[in-house]
Amino acid sequence: MTTQEIVSKLWNLCNVLRDDGITYHQYVTELTYILFLKMAKETGAESQIPEAYRWDALIAKSGIDLKKFYKELLNHLGENCTGRVREIYQGASTNIDEPKNLEKIITTIDGLDWFSAREEGLGNLYEGLLEKNANEKKSGAGQYFTPRVLIDVMTRLAKPQPGERCNDPACGTFGFMIAAHEYVAGQTDDFFDLDAETANFERTEAFTGMELVHDTHRLALMNAMLHNMEGEITLGDTLSNLGKGMKGYDVVLTNPPFGTKKGGERATRDDFTFPTSNKQLNFLQHIYRSLKTDGKARAAVVLPDNVLFADGEGEKIRIDLMDKCNLHTILRLPTGIFYAQGVKTNVLFFTRGKADKGNTREVWFYDLRTNMPSLGKTNPLKAEHFADFEAAYEADDRHSIQDERWNVFTREQIAQKGNSLDLGLIRDDSIVDYDDLPDPIESGEEAIAQLEEAVDLLQSVVNELKSLQIQEV
Repeated sequence: MTTQEIVSKLWNLCNVLRDDGITYHQYVTELTYILFLKMAKETGAESQIPEAYRWDALIAKSGIDLKKFYKELLNHLGENCTGRVREIYQGASTNIDEPKNLEKIITTIDGLDWFSAREEGLGNLYEGLLEKNANEKKSGAGQYFTPRVLIDVMTRLAKPQPGERCNDPACGTFGFMIAAHEYVAGQTDDFFDLDAETANFERTEAFTGMELVHDTHRLALMNAMLHNMEGEITLGDTLSNLGKGMKGYDVVLTNPPFGTKKGGERATRDDFTFPTSNKQLNFLQHIYRSLKTDGKARAAVVLPDNVLFADGEGEKIRIDLMDKCNLHTILRLPTGIFYAQGVKTNVLFFTRGKADKGNTREVWFYDLRTNMPSLGKTNPLKAEHFADFEAAYEADDRHSIQDERWNVFTREQIAQKGNSLDLGLIRDDSIVDYDDLPDPIESGEEAIAQLEEAVDLLQSVVNELKSLQIQEV
């Protein structure tokens, strides 16, 4: 059984729970509680779990006894354990009322082909479930789930290296950091090419994040554990004073949440130079301030269009960004790749400078939005969609790239446009441009000339016919 087949089987169990009023997101959270115990058994990692509350104890129960024991188990693991176990189960409760439904889930999980799952990677299995949840619109999870294809592109271009500290300040289910971890692992033969100290650093410290939503934080912890990652994932708000300590990073990869703070209130951070109620602008401030000032620290960030043109504090933040960092590339993303369909997004790539002024000289734009096929569930985003962009991004001489979607603006040109970065979109073939329409006077005169020519031609035909009639007479 492939991982995909296992994911489908687990996902279909949700139908069993629909009568209990369980949402997709609640189901994934519930699965997390149960899968953790099973996966701990499968990987020989049960030492952190008291023997009385391990998988074998759970599978031995049935009916009302099972439901009662399961509630007791959730409470005990959340209150009396330590480390990741406590973090995952803290405040945990079940939404499953019907004992037979709970039993069905547990026995189905126990009966899966876990040998194949281990071979393909338990982390891949869990990520498959998270992706299923994100693709199910009713779950609302797509609001925080970034397509894996986009994550991989951003990670490849950021090129995290062994020994570097990577962070996601709005980490969701930890997808960016897992991709960064896999990238470094792929470059180092699963860390075997590294010395013991660096290999340990990669596992325990290199990849960190913060997540505001408690249930999503649980999913992130589980995801990290299944990928053998022990870096700190903090439950909290990066835009509060808790986020002030998040700094000194080599790489930041993230897709911050869209929208304004609740009630239009400003971030509670007291160290932002430009306070605003716009979440993305606050996250942007946090990100470029969190990077090391060694001239090498870099970020790739998904942000909506409004960040590119917002005036007031928005303009000041963009100026500050372009001063402190080399904002070298902006990718205009296609529409329809996120749950919130109408939102237009971009990826900003920038490197923090050693000095705080004059780091951006020119900004390259790649338009992957205009004249693109409609993307969505039936036509998903694929790696090949990014091939031309990656080629342009990686080119030794960017000016040599012949691609109409690839354009550059100098810092001076951007300043002349009011420091707006809403640039680089090519002509939309579906829209008639007034400037491309012919001059109406010229068109009228041309039409008259053509009509006169046609009249002359008709007149000559008539004359020819008349002459033929005369000859016949």
